[in-house]
Amino acid sequence: MKLFVGILLCSLVLGVSSQRWLSFLKEAGQGAKDMWRAYSDMREANYIGADKYFHARGNHDAAQRGPGGAWAAKVISNARENTQRVTDFFRHGSSGHGAEDSKADQAANEWGRSGKDPNRFRPAGLPSKY
Repeated sequence: MKLFVGILLCSLVLGVSSQRWLSFLKEAGQGAKDMWRAYSDMREANYIGADKYFHARGNHDAAQRGPGGAWAAKVISNARENTQRVTDFFRHGSSGHGAEDSKADQAANEWGRSGKDPNRFRPAGLPSKY
């Protein structure tokens, strides 16, 4: 736990090198809310094939907030994928189960964070509400 907190603080310090702290923290908080909203929408939609779209949309919306939002999106996305890797290992052993899906999720995350249109991953028939 101490190692995790140390890594988190170091990445925060490195990410804020030339920007005001309060602005960065505000953007990070807003970005975290954007990520949560995309996750909540994904759970609510419960639409097969929409996972990558919600990954890209959450990262895109968060990154649009500024450097703090982009940082939050990256930290949250990486934590989610790493957690999933660990749980998959305990469920399926070292079979590589889910490795391809995790790589595809990370590609969608990076696509969204780079400012590209998340609708590239939008499946046909997903309600316009999302």
